Order: sequence, then C-alpha cells, then structure tokens
Amino acid sequence: MRIGLTGPIGCGKSTVARWLAELGAVTMDADALAREVVEPGQPALNAVVERFGATLLTREGRLDRAALGRIVFADAAALADLEAIVHPAVRPRIEAAVAAAEKARAPAVVVEAIKLVEAGYAAACDEVWLVTCEPLDQRRRLRARGADPDDVARRIEAQGSIEDRVGAVATRIIVTTGQPDETRARVIDAYRAAIGPAARIDETDRPRGRSVREPG
Repeated sequence: MRIGLTGPIGCGKSTVARWLAELGAVTMDADALAREVVEPGQPALNAVVERFGATLLTREGRLDRAALGRIVFADAAALADLEAIVHPAVRPRIEAAVAAAEKARAPAVVVEAIKLVEAGYAAACDEVWLVTCEPLDQRRRLRARGADPDDVARRIEAQGSIEDRVGAVATRIIVTTGQPDETRARVIDAYRAAIGPAARIDETDRPRGRSVREPG
C-alpha cells in the first residue's frame, strides 16, 4: 500500500507520519530529501545558485535556506523556479526508497510531501491522506516552533489553499485539531482501513477517539 501524506505547514503531517512508522509503515519525507539534494556537491545546488545567485551560499559553500526562503515565499514565480529544480532531483530518491521498502515487504510506504500532487507523487499512490487543522491551531503550532510571525504568514500564503487543491483527490482527511490521543486514534483507524489484515495493532494501546473523517 502506497500512501501519500500531505497538508499545510503546521498541521501535523510529520506527527502523523511518525505514528504510521510506529504502526509498521516505512515513511519518507520529501522535504528532508529536498534538503539533501541541495547539499554541497549536488547538481541541484549548482542549478539553484545559477538561478538565484551565489550570495545564497554560506562561507562553507552551503545553501542559506533562510535567505532563499525569504525570496521564494514572497515571489510565486521564484518558488515555481525552485520547485522545477528540486522536484526532479528528489523524485528518483523517493522512487528508490519506495522500491526498497516494497522489496522488504513493508505493509505500507508513506510519502510525506507538501507538494504531493504538484510534484506528481500522488499519481503513484494508492491513497492520498490530507492532514489539516483549524487555522488558529496551525499558527499557534508554528509560533511554538519559534517561527517569525511574518515568515509564517508568507509561507502559509505561498502554499495557498492545499485543502482546495488536494481535497478532490484525497482518500482520507485527518483532522488534527483536538487532543493528540484522539488524532492518533483517527490515524490508527485510517491505517487499518487502508491496509486491512496487514495492520497489526495492539488494541490495549489504542486510544479511544473518533474515526477518520472521509471527504464528502
């Protein structure tokens, strides 16, 4: 079972992915892989520097991600250019990781990505899960991470309405507003529904909560 996991920043994708890993799924983070492909010596870093300038490099020759973020999250065209460089570099790594997990007979493979649909990953998934929460919770969580309020606003605006873009293709919607144990219960319900008998879940450790909300 291939599960694509997406949702707005600050809504809990990584937490849901961690819970799925605890349930036996193999998880991969496209954003983490995106950071790897712009490490020194990687072709994608050269392409980023060519497009955005060498001033984005630190003294050690590494990409200043904060400076780059200030550029791309304020300019939709610049963000599109960055994605056109990074996504093709990330995709082979995801495909290789998925193939390795399937060869190892993992019960499920989870690809976590904000741009799951735009990068073409959703088309290769059996299910697409949209992780969402109330806007107030989203901003509170991001502030708790120490994020600058102006930067938070820029990032949220740059992402646009992921719910509108992904809602039409989402198999399941995981709402993370509320208590963590309630959300984890929804994730367990979704995982069991997705992979069926292969889901080996210890009911004694299962928190009580509501079922996953399905798209209407």
